[in-house]
Amino acid sequence: MSLKDQIKSDVKDAMRAKEVVKRDTLRNIQAGIKQIEVDERRDVTDADVEAILMKYLKQREDAKVQFGDAGRDDLVEKEDAEIAIVKAYLPEPMDDTELESVLKDVITSVGAESMKDMGKVMGAAKSAIGSRADGGRINQMVKKLLS
Repeated sequence: MSLKDQIKSDVKDAMRAKEVVKRDTLRNIQAGIKQIEVDERRDVTDADVEAILMKYLKQREDAKVQFGDAGRDDLVEKEDAEIAIVKAYLPEPMDDTELESVLKDVITSVGAESMKDMGKVMGAAKSAIGSRADGGRINQMVKKLLS
């Protein structure tokens, strides 16, 4: 079953179980999927859905920080719930040693030697790692390895 179909099925289950937060979160993700299908006139792949999930997760984490700074603990809890739901659909994130190993392989494969080659490394790393690590973590590790 594709990730898109899994989300669609889980929306129905959440509706039956009257899980409002899960239902609304998954509907927002479905809206992002539908947006790509309509705008680009193509079916989304699991990689596309993972990218949508990562983007949604980043938005929720940013909102959580802002709500925390404003002292809105009720909204922080809501964002935490949504973050947990989204993380359930994403693959297990890489730990630092695994990420470093993959990035060393990418650096040798593109022939990078200095910080000037960072763009090449980042492009290749994003395709090699996918959604198992966010761009910020990849960027920090690449800078560490190239310097």
